[in-house]
Amino acid sequence: MHLAELMLLPTDPWSAARLLADAAHVREAIRAAGATDDAVEVTGDGSAAFTVTSRRTLPADQVPAHLRGFVGGRLEVRQTTSWDAPDDDGARAGTVVAEVAGVPVRLDGRTTLVAHGPAATAVRYEGEVRASVPMFGAVVEELTAGAVRAALAAEAQVAARRLT
Repeated sequence: MHLAELMLLPTDPWSAARLLADAAHVREAIRAAGATDDAVEVTGDGSAAFTVTSRRTLPADQVPAHLRGFVGGRLEVRQTTSWDAPDDDGARAGTVVAEVAGVPVRLDGRTTLVAHGPAATAVRYEGEVRASVPMFGAVVEELTAGAVRAALAAEAQVAARRLT
């Protein structure tokens, strides 16, 4: 399933990158999305290339009852977002990979961060969600895409609060 999401941040690309590379921001965004942050590691900083790796736990209460046998009571999501060094305008590209432990579902994608008008930055995530669950693959993919959308929406709200 194809996933494309856009997050607008009310700041310039340099400040947006520093925010995305801030472990405290990542932890707050994880909690705002209804998960617990089990681990957040940031390698590098927003002025150059950096990688954010997180592990979060979500309750499986949004998973339909007939699929809970596959996932259990909790979902552990591991995500790695690797950002390239910025160009002269602060724009950058990167990759994102997210997996749900114990469930054959994975998101592989690309991400970009670019100026959006005079006082905002657009962060775009685009990729493919794949679930190899017999008979229920499409349902699992849609649930995963929904969780990604909700997490990005929560992150945008946390970012807007931190930046204003």
